[in-house]
Amino acid sequence: MVNPNQAPLIEVLQKVAMNSQVPFFTPGHKRGQGMASVLRQWWGAEVFQADLPELPELDNLLAPSGVLQQAQDLAAAAFGASQTWFLTNGSTAGIVAAILATCGEGEKIVLPRNVHQSVISGLVLSGAMPVFVEPAYDEVWGIAGGVTPSAVAGALTNHRDAKAVMLVSPTYYGVASDLEAIANIVHQYEIPLLVDEAHGAHFGFHPSLPPSAMASGADLAVQSTHKVLGAMTQAGMLHCQGERIDRQRLRQSLAMVQSSSPSYILLATLDAARQQMALQGRELMANALALGDRAAVELQQVAGVEVWEPTQFPRRDRSRITVDVSQLAGGGYEVDVLLHEEFGVTCELPTPYHLMFLITFGNTEEDIDQLVGAFCAVVRQGGRNFDGRIVLPAIPRPALACSPRQAFYAAQETVSWRQARDRISAVSVCPYPPGIPLLVPGEVISEAAIAYLAQVQDSGGTIVGCSDTDEQTIAVLAEDPKNA
Repeated sequence: MVNPNQAPLIEVLQKVAMNSQVPFFTPGHKRGQGMASVLRQWWGAEVFQADLPELPELDNLLAPSGVLQQAQDLAAAAFGASQTWFLTNGSTAGIVAAILATCGEGEKIVLPRNVHQSVISGLVLSGAMPVFVEPAYDEVWGIAGGVTPSAVAGALTNHRDAKAVMLVSPTYYGVASDLEAIANIVHQYEIPLLVDEAHGAHFGFHPSLPPSAMASGADLAVQSTHKVLGAMTQAGMLHCQGERIDRQRLRQSLAMVQSSSPSYILLATLDAARQQMALQGRELMANALALGDRAAVELQQVAGVEVWEPTQFPRRDRSRITVDVSQLAGGGYEVDVLLHEEFGVTCELPTPYHLMFLITFGNTEEDIDQLVGAFCAVVRQGGRNFDGRIVLPAIPRPALACSPRQAFYAAQETVSWRQARDRISAVSVCPYPPGIPLLVPGEVISEAAIAYLAQVQDSGGTIVGCSDTDEQTIAVLAEDPKNA
């Protein structure tokens, strides 16, 4: 019988950390005795006593059968999965493992265009071929939303040999896709639905939040428990259910990307975060949502500030507040610096004309007071207005000349944007706005793509992935792999 009150890993780790055993084992600081004094004085001695290796009492993360397995079973029950694995290499490890477990060399996987960089890494390591679908898009605000069921259905109709579908839900801005409808479509093809749920570990703990991926019928979901719940940075979980994914292959894939020396401090925070949500989840999320609602209402009343309330994306996390600051001095990046340096308020994500704030149950009413007060102060300071929103055409969609894996391992060279026309990109290139990759490794660089990059740069946006944005250079394949 599962008892959510238990925290089995924490209970055993505490006992082992406090015993008087002489440590002739790693780590080298020997339970804190050899740790630099500056850290001992700052953090205290107890945290280092818990920094232990995989001793017999503490189980083995890559092949658990004891206390770690008990902790993971409790997590599966709390998050609605049939099996859960703890991650100490972040969601990145879970996403890469999910692709490795479902797709091989040359096999197709359906993906939204706004995938995380870890998905590209998964494509490189697996050799899988991406089939991209476009996410819905708020053209006024320049923000990508979820993927529609019809977009997934269209992709599978045209690519019936796809081996899996992977979606990002919720997005960085808190927009969730209709996963239940999409799962029904995907399962008609007898393939698994994988969900990058990195920003949605709290879904399922309050009825005002979108349903979780597991509750919606997804076969696998990867969550960054540290992003919105009470775990430490780099701690996450992978949840699985159903029979469409080979569990043995998934375990083997996780062993390839997880450390064989995991941090038990990180693992303990996963056990604690699960226990906290199992016992108090609804209450904690009610508090977080109330703070988010209050922040949205009060910020909307500040002159020159507009809060994003997209009616076209009804499945949305209200604890994420996106604020338009294009009417304030300097726009997004300058307002971000001003809020951070002068008012002690730091956002989660700045863009040229809006800021996104992440509110969790770790925030307080006083935090919201400070947030709203800081915006009021910025407005009072005045100054020149930003030039306004960047108006961009639709993103040109390039052709895939080779797999991302082939592009990664091919010989590369750096050329100017002008010289890059009709060459094959060796890198992912993502302009902000709109935060959707313009190029991924293996795609052909068109004249339209080059013009798009130039327009983003001229408009004050930022570009991630180019070798040197100021010099307008990009890494390309030295030669077409077909001619190699």
